Amino acid sequence: MSAFILAFEFQGLALAAQLKISIVVFELAESKAQPNALIVYQRDSSSDDSEILEEIQLLAASAGAQIVDTLTAFRRRPDASTYIGKGKVEELKARIASEEIDLVILNHSVSPIQERNLERALETRVLDRTGLILDIFAQRATSHEGKLQVELAQLQHISTRLVRGWTHLERQKGGIGLRGPGETQLETDRRLIGHRIKMLNKRLDTVSAQRHLRRKSRAKVPVPTVSLVGYTNAGKSSLFNNITNADVYAEDQLFATLDTTMRRVELEDFGATILSDTVGFIRDLPHSLVEAFHSTLEEVSNAHLLLHVVDVASQYRDECVIEVDKVLTEIEASDIPSIMVFNKIDLTGGVPKVRRDAKGLVSDVWLSAHTGAGVDLLLEAVAEHLSQLHTRCCVSLPARNGKLRATLYEKSVVKTEAINDDGSFELELELSPADLGWLKKQDDIQAIKQI
Repeated sequence: MSAFILAFEFQGLALAAQLKISIVVFELAESKAQPNALIVYQRDSSSDDSEILEEIQLLAASAGAQIVDTLTAFRRRPDASTYIGKGKVEELKARIASEEIDLVILNHSVSPIQERNLERALETRVLDRTGLILDIFAQRATSHEGKLQVELAQLQHISTRLVRGWTHLERQKGGIGLRGPGETQLETDRRLIGHRIKMLNKRLDTVSAQRHLRRKSRAKVPVPTVSLVGYTNAGKSSLFNNITNADVYAEDQLFATLDTTMRRVELEDFGATILSDTVGFIRDLPHSLVEAFHSTLEEVSNAHLLLHVVDVASQYRDECVIEVDKVLTEIEASDIPSIMVFNKIDLTGGVPKVRRDAKGLVSDVWLSAHTGAGVDLLLEAVAEHLSQLHTRCCVSLPARNGKLRATLYEKSVVKTEAINDDGSFELELELSPADLGWLKKQDDIQAIKQI
């Protein structure tokens, strides 16, 4: 039987044996490698939302489902009991019976009660949009941190969806020697999940601390970080592989890669920079995933420059840009300088080009990560942007402030140095905005003059 099982092991102090309690979270039919899925999409207006329907179909296919049928409905307000209403439930029951449906996928996030009522009425497995995305993430996670993050998000999601109970663990009633507190299976499941969530949070805190130390170590050497962001399946990993000659997994599917990958890149006329590939965004990204992947997304919020990759061949690219901007705002990365990278021009017959903003800086680059056309224009634009972020200045230090002078050399920001007759130091520096702000707070700074 195909199932995703979370096993919890506890060892008693007085007993050598271990008690293993498994909670079955996700279960599909045993007879089919790909479950037959029926997609339910309910609109609340008469507007054309065909791109949303297309997206849920891609999500279902990415999860490994075989899409057999689609049911669309119009309803101004979701039904409090079943979300889709009694009439659609009856229609769904008929289709499930005639088409041998194993799984019903809702393109909506429903409450635990609505999901339970639908499963009881339809007598088949029901998965909402959040559960579907979590399942895809569980399949794609490969690193230790990624697996911890996905498991945490899954447990937070299913903790509100535990509805089973074991009668032999319920509170006992009557009878000599049979009175006792007891414990329902529901309470046991919640308690075990609570313990597991605490343990996962501790592990992720440790991983986050390690990531912070690595970021702090990188900050000592002023190598700027450039992060690729964008809607899922926009071609970020393909572009990353093209620039860095890496072998990051890249396929034409949603959420092909989850784990952040970083590579050092040498830019002509600038020097070294670090390029990072991050998880793709999507509309209505579950908040639990944003929270679980917070430490990973910190790489985005701490970047010096963002490359916002857009699928230029998609007819819904404007909507995708809006959704990415929403997530960037949520992780407090909306104020970071960015370049729009319109990818996949090979599918539209376009040519590589750049566009500049009112300040003369490159704002858009049109390229193809698949053929490599226009990638050189992007690298030139990145070097140009990063050069603008650094400030050339001269600073005077008294002879007694050798410690600050040593720190500046440690940060590798000193370009030239001269010693005055009184023993003070005249240093020419190239500083990032963060380093410049730090320097202004130091004592014994006689003058900072921008060049």
